[in-house]
Amino acid sequence: QVQLMEPGGTSVQPGGSLILACEISGLTYITYYLGWFRQVPGNDCEGVAAIHNTGTTHYVDAVKRRVAVSQDSAKNTVYLRMNSLKPEDTAMYYCATTVLVKTNRWLNPDEYKDWGQGTQVTVSS
Repeated sequence: QVQLMEPGGTSVQPGGSLILACEISGLTYITYYLGWFRQVPGNDCEGVAAIHNTGTTHYVDAVKRRVAVSQDSAKNTVYLRMNSLKPEDTAMYYCATTVLVKTNRWLNPDEYKDWGQGTQVTVSS
């Protein structure tokens, strides 16, 4: 059984940076995608970034110049680094994983099977 865990939430001032980490256990797939998503209450879940086990990455256009997704296979951890944070980045952030993703749907939450519990990110002065 795959389990994903994101540590506790964080607050950051506008313009600041943070790194979210997601620890993964039970991942036995040979190939897989790891994704980061975010959701604000009342809004749809939005894909932020995804990484394939080969290292290929995908980003949503709105944030691609400010974020970077990476993985440390030895530590079974996937990271999301976010720079130049804005108040509109405030959301619950989730990591998720899946085996197969249809072409061009790498950031579609419906493609992902296993999810973490989420971590709150608040960007405020």
